[in-house]
Amino acid sequence: QISANPWDEAEYRFPVGMKVKGKVVSLKDYGAFVELEDGIEGLIHVSEMSWTERVKHPSKVLEVGAEVECKVLEVDTKNKRISLGLKQLQDNPWDALEVKFPVGTIIEEAEVKSVTDFGVFVDIGMGIDGLIHVSDIAWTKKFNHPSEKYKKGDKVRAVVLGIDKASEKFSLGVKQLERDPWDSIKQRYRIGQSIEGNVTKLTDFGAFVELEEGVEGLIYVSEIADQRIEKPSDVLKVGDNVRTEILSIEPKERRIGLSIKQLNKTEERQAFATYAGDANKKTSMGDLLGDKLKAALKKEE
Repeated sequence: QISANPWDEAEYRFPVGMKVKGKVVSLKDYGAFVELEDGIEGLIHVSEMSWTERVKHPSKVLEVGAEVECKVLEVDTKNKRISLGLKQLQDNPWDALEVKFPVGTIIEEAEVKSVTDFGVFVDIGMGIDGLIHVSDIAWTKKFNHPSEKYKKGDKVRAVVLGIDKASEKFSLGVKQLERDPWDSIKQRYRIGQSIEGNVTKLTDFGAFVELEEGVEGLIYVSEIADQRIEKPSDVLKVGDNVRTEILSIEPKERRIGLSIKQLNKTEERQAFATYAGDANKKTSMGDLLGDKLKAALKKEE
């Protein structure tokens, strides 16, 4: 008598969503194999063992021979595979996260757990870490690495920017606690205004000048001097204090165009206008004195 293939009925015996019990028969780096009945095993992948903990090896959670209750996630009878989950029998903390920390919530003291090249992971409780991306640390100040600002154990005040349950990503921001200084940049600066600043960086195409903390303007190489120069470093060096004129302000692009050459031209025009005005005043005064002298002479006659 030929025994029936247990996989022929597996899809009906173990429907998706069903709670099942089985015995752990083997552990691999990627998961645990569970015997559901003779001839049928399912796999609990390490990613399906905990909602919040990153399980490095299934032996941290399960042991061979132990009975385990889990949930059927997927059945593939053709390839004789059943995917099982442990965490699906527990409350998903990501559901509670949306209720406790909706977007816009300010978290007063989140502890820094780790600092990476791309951002800072902070513990907000519930076994979930939030990420402050390096671009969300400050509006204007640029960091080569988040460790310039934070270290493990620091307490951080941040605001919730987004929750992605599907990808299990919790995004936080620090700069959003303050107004973006570029929003009001046109209230503080205007085109044609002369302004001083220190050169912070030189490139082949121009020089960056700090106008206020975190706000820089750019002098293109063609705007540095009246005569042609090959590169900014021929004329300027980092740390130089320079006077410039504002050519353009682009808040959305976070750009301010500056010019030393234009400021020189503007000041020359102003000087000439002042000189011309003084000359006119002198002429008028001379004419006035002349008229008075003529009048006095006529009286004497």
